[in-house]
Amino acid sequence: MDKNELDKLIGNVETLELNDKERAMNSGSFIPLPCGITHYQMEGNGEPVVLTHGYATPYKIYDKLFDTLVEAGYKVIRYDLIGRGLSQCTHDACTPEFFARQLNELTKKLLGDEKFYLIGTSMGGTVTTAFCRFYPGKVKKLVLLAPAGMDSFKPPFYMKLCEIPGFGKALFKTIGGKTLIKNCAGEMTHTEQSEVDDFTRYFAMCAEYKGFIGSTFSSLINCILNTKEATEGYKSVNEQKIPMLVVWGTADRTMPYYQIDRMKEVCPNAEYVTFEGSGHVFVYDEGKRTADVVLPFLKK
Repeated sequence: MDKNELDKLIGNVETLELNDKERAMNSGSFIPLPCGITHYQMEGNGEPVVLTHGYATPYKIYDKLFDTLVEAGYKVIRYDLIGRGLSQCTHDACTPEFFARQLNELTKKLLGDEKFYLIGTSMGGTVTTAFCRFYPGKVKKLVLLAPAGMDSFKPPFYMKLCEIPGFGKALFKTIGGKTLIKNCAGEMTHTEQSEVDDFTRYFAMCAEYKGFIGSTFSSLINCILNTKEATEGYKSVNEQKIPMLVVWGTADRTMPYYQIDRMKEVCPNAEYVTFEGSGHVFVYDEGKRTADVVLPFLKK
């Protein structure tokens, strides 16, 4: 993708209203929940697996793992967090508890009281562990891929600036969309450029809908930077003795690998796998490598 196309995509952030007409033009299903209309896809039969994406990228990040799990005989659900992808934007504070509530509302509708496997990547780690904390007894096993939420996280300077009242939100409105779109593509080092471009176009399309910047800013403050609250979810998972697999890449620039040391302190009972040389979005960038460690963990 050349610079002109990328600049054009970035320039379209928050220029459209997400309405029924826009939803009808896209694939997937939509379900009205108390916390907002949620975009999801459910396929397959067998034991259910639920996939929770991260901070800003839509559920497309799970394209490869979703298909692999369906082929392996699972019923697989992936969905867009409120304010991301094609799910409704909200004025509610995007806290771990809020996203845990969305996940609970969705799974109650689709699965009833059936227990399920749960997978989260990036901020999805914060969301899924919060779900385990606030809605115990529903998760069979938990898989975390490059998770956010450790209280050892050292935020980059621009994130610290975003915490300044008034100024931070204005700054994020200026650079947020551009930074998120560019950073995601920059973490993909094992994917063909044409595929990276397609992903970037879809991500940028989702960012065109009004409310995206507000939702991601709220999540930055309440989830990514509020690591004390987020870490409580991890502590709860360990206390409940939920079987957990943590996979992390040593070349992760978004949620750096050094946090795994603190993770091992908080969750000493978990299994840990290190991907040498992998970035933050290996779930998409290295789909087979990811599936090769996730599937055996779910099956054993």
